Amino acid sequence: MKTEIASVDNLLAKEFSYTQAVDLLNEGETVAFPTETVYGLGAIATSESAVSKIFEAKGRPQDNPLIVHIGSKEELSTFTQNVPNLAKTCMDTFWPGALTLVLPIKNDSLAKNVTAGLNTVGVRMPDHPVALELLRRLKQPVAAPSANRSGKPSPTKAAHVYHDLNGKIPLILDGGATGIGLESTVLDFTTEVPTILRPGGVTKEMLEKVIGQVNESKLTDEAEAPRAPGMKYAHYAPDAPVYLIEASTGKVGQAIEQIHNDQKKVALIATENYRLAKADYYFSLGQEHQLEHAAHLLYEALRSCDETDANIILVPIFSKQGVGTAIMNRLEKASNGKWFES
Repeated sequence: MKTEIASVDNLLAKEFSYTQAVDLLNEGETVAFPTETVYGLGAIATSESAVSKIFEAKGRPQDNPLIVHIGSKEELSTFTQNVPNLAKTCMDTFWPGALTLVLPIKNDSLAKNVTAGLNTVGVRMPDHPVALELLRRLKQPVAAPSANRSGKPSPTKAAHVYHDLNGKIPLILDGGATGIGLESTVLDFTTEVPTILRPGGVTKEMLEKVIGQVNESKLTDEAEAPRAPGMKYAHYAPDAPVYLIEASTGKVGQAIEQIHNDQKKVALIATENYRLAKADYYFSLGQEHQLEHAAHLLYEALRSCDETDANIILVPIFSKQGVGTAIMNRLEKASNGKWFES
């Protein structure tokens, strides 16, 4: 299969690209497209055969549910039921945006491989002009996980999608670099108290200002089917092993020296206050305490490590406050919980 990258830069190219994307989706194919979080790989959510092509292209475990994207709230009534009032408040406040709501599903309304056999579905309305234009032209719900090989860092540029999925999907809509850079927050409304299953750009603090108490979930046990993407399997990992380390320039300097003494090369992903560390490769996450910028740069940095010959990747930890919670969630998955031991 030839993979084409289609531009939406000018009026003529845009019209042709959207028509091509809508036609492919209606024919049961997959299309990659940008959202404000990361690039997604979409297929029509009511077609089991179309959705199966997402799993095949990504190499994604079948028990990992997919998030459904919509272009209008009216589409919700076709596949959800008993939507709580607090969920509607979140829609009014945060949609379009980086918040996925887990809601009860109507029987036989979506392809079974979208929900991994659960009686719930995660749904959101993305806040990106390309995604919204595509969804509103299509007028159907689209299942779309991140458009990368399963387990690898999520793509924030069309080139990342092409690197991972060239020859496996027919079309990538190129809408430039994504804004937030981390996947959406997933909030479960089927629990007594709304529960964050995956942290993201919409933080616990932001949610509690609008709807009151919100709980946070732990990762899913091996025996369970995850209720949301990113809860069970190792994710976001580059080729070299990632190790977390205490956020101390002294500790990082000692670790780099120890790695060099072992005749190994190290890549450091960190904020600007670590720039003078003697790592073989350094990838900046911006200024210290500017967490939104760090979130935006994180996946790009993890992917950039694959273009080096580093044996080890070190990442100083972030405070689990605000967006820092989402950053640490991704880093704990990327490292599989490994800490550098001196």
